[in-house]
Amino acid sequence: MAKKNYNLFIGVLALVAVVLTVSVIGYIVSRPKDVLIQGEAEATEYRVSGKIPGRIEEFRAEEGQTVRRGDTLVVIDSPEIRSKIAEANAARAAAVAQRNKAYNGAQAEQITGAYEMWQKALVGEDVMRKSYERIEALHNEKVVSDQKFDEVKAQYEAACATSRAAKSQYDMAVKGARQEDKDAAVALVERANAAIDLLDAYQGEIYLTSPADGIVAARYPKIGELVGQGSPIMTIQDLDDAWFTFNIREDRLEGMNTGDKLLLSIPALKMDKVSATVYFISVRESYATWRATKESGEFDTKTFEVRARPDSRVEGLRPGMSAILERKEK
Repeated sequence: MAKKNYNLFIGVLALVAVVLTVSVIGYIVSRPKDVLIQGEAEATEYRVSGKIPGRIEEFRAEEGQTVRRGDTLVVIDSPEIRSKIAEANAARAAAVAQRNKAYNGAQAEQITGAYEMWQKALVGEDVMRKSYERIEALHNEKVVSDQKFDEVKAQYEAACATSRAAKSQYDMAVKGARQEDKDAAVALVERANAAIDLLDAYQGEIYLTSPADGIVAARYPKIGELVGQGSPIMTIQDLDDAWFTFNIREDRLEGMNTGDKLLLSIPALKMDKVSATVYFISVRESYATWRATKESGEFDTKTFEVRARPDSRVEGLRPGMSAILERKEK
């Protein structure tokens, strides 16, 4: 009897042990698991490009090199700009000469020549006036015909007109150009100066500078290659403006809001507990939605982009490095 009781006790004890073992295993299997949410570091990028087409003549910064804002990075060779600058300078010289002529008036030789022509016309007018007076007297006495009188009268009037025209030319030579001509000459100079200023601005675009402090992340063309207007030539990364980006399913956001503090680990730098602050939360496009199966009874969940900026500068951080955020899965 005692042996039977002992065997029963052992069996019950074994059953209890099995039940406990299954319970522990079930708890371990079914307990909430740590979810590793992985993101990556990003930084502000600037594309260096030019306003003028041309060929790459020189690079003054290598990939990976640290540069400062305003440093010259690329020199572009543009024969078209040089040709247009020479043309604009020639046009400006012509406009300045025209303006000076309008304001300075005629030269002394031109004034003297106009005066001599006027005097010559006056002499011719005086001769024709005397001839006209003699013919007029004879015509009144019916000595000469009407035709002869008309011819001499026409010649006298023509001499008077020539004299007036010569006097007008002399007056113009003395007074110089009209105010309208002067204004037009000044406008031509201003137009030429504006064209030169524009080309000087394009001339400055031959030298491309860094828009910010950072490192040269990429160079696209090679020396001697032709680049078009606005074509990217370099990429500058501003490492002082870095952040972490995570793509998180909405059922794992757990009420995350902007301003929340996150603790991250960066495997590449072997750093833990890097503090960062959430500053941006936005739903991703529809293609990032997690589709539930009909049999599972779940619902479609959207993916949200979460950005967090480190609370202090992380030395050695580079865009593309992984960042791990540990969360609990419910």
